Amino acid sequence: MEPPGDLTSELPSLAAVLNALPRPAILLNRKYQILAANTRYRETYGFSDKPVNHLCHEVSHGYTVPCDMAGETCPLKESLRSGENTRVLHIHHTPRGREFVNVEMWPVKDPSTGDVSFFIEQMHPSEVASTQSDTHERMVGTSPGFQAMLNLVERVAPSESNLLLLGESGTGKEMVAQTVHRLSARTDGPFVPVECTGLPDTLFESELFGYVKGAFTGATANKTGLVAAAEGGTLFLDEVGDIPLNEQVKLLRLLESRRYRKVGSNDWEESDFRLVCATNKDLAQMMQEGTFREDLYYRLNVFEIELPPLRSRIEDLPLLIDTLLTQLNASHIRFAPETLDCLMQYPFPGNVRELRNIVERAILLADDGLVHPHHLPRQCRTEDMSEATADESIIPLEEAERRYLQKALTQHKGSRKALAERLEISERVLYRKLADLRD
Repeated sequence: MEPPGDLTSELPSLAAVLNALPRPAILLNRKYQILAANTRYRETYGFSDKPVNHLCHEVSHGYTVPCDMAGETCPLKESLRSGENTRVLHIHHTPRGREFVNVEMWPVKDPSTGDVSFFIEQMHPSEVASTQSDTHERMVGTSPGFQAMLNLVERVAPSESNLLLLGESGTGKEMVAQTVHRLSARTDGPFVPVECTGLPDTLFESELFGYVKGAFTGATANKTGLVAAAEGGTLFLDEVGDIPLNEQVKLLRLLESRRYRKVGSNDWEESDFRLVCATNKDLAQMMQEGTFREDLYYRLNVFEIELPPLRSRIEDLPLLIDTLLTQLNASHIRFAPETLDCLMQYPFPGNVRELRNIVERAILLADDGLVHPHHLPRQCRTEDMSEATADESIIPLEEAERRYLQKALTQHKGSRKALAERLEISERVLYRKLADLRD
């Protein structure tokens, strides 16, 4: 279908707009064809000349079909549908390897008809995560669940909204909180973590707000509270579901008024911080049971992000292992294929934290630099898992195919077309299976 209206005469001026943009940008028509590109785009994606007439999904992903037919969100389709600006997170192919990129799509409308004829696409490289082993404390992964979480982090980080992180123990909630702080306008301020689990009723208020000399027995000097310590920065309340019910009202009062009093003082003090909370508990269920205040829940849960457990992003396992080995100065260590197979079948109840312990143990035991299955803890070995859950040795064919496809995606570094050839299926069938995998 040809675009309604005719803005062909406007192409030179639209192309000039690209060169004024600070980030890689291209001009597209409704057929996904690149009509113009700025210098930053050509440098980033390795074009010595203008990539005119190339298709955007071919350049960015190596796909032979648009993104939405390959199991991803197509920003052009979304922008065409809504007629508004669209932003999505994608993994793009670059001369440096695969990179996370925030893609902004701006529709260009014919002023006489209001119809969309062209699109300007601008790319913002992500500072949050990496698709390769990383030593800069960035999150790593490529799985659909990880990407969904990452997209929400990118969106909420620059705001001042209260953030609630949900996830099992060991999924990396504090790391996400630190990332949100680093990407916010408060990055130069302090990041103050508070472990709520270890605070009994008698200490919660004094630790959070501080106290004055003589407030109680043992208060021999004034003490600054954690709220004051987080002034101008981010206050991170970890395991907020463990705050005693009778103390929750004090946190609620702080959030509503942004004022507090030190224990033993009559003077009100102002507070300025961004709140990030985390829990592995079901706060909604706790509300129903009367163990968590409903009004506090809605104050905390302005924006919610659920962190996926490691077992649901198991295709990220080799990348996570490589990253941990790099961070532990053990890049010379390698995991044998059969060892990875064992770990790919392990449910990881302790998530990434447990994985780190397993990797540290393996480093100490792998004298020849290669980690074998017998170097793993007993519960991770395939034979022991089979003994513990013998009835799971036979699994549904659909689940077996899902696991194999995840493994193939992890090991295959080429294009989707090449992967389809190796699997001896058509590209269309592969794209459909990848879409099912992301559901």
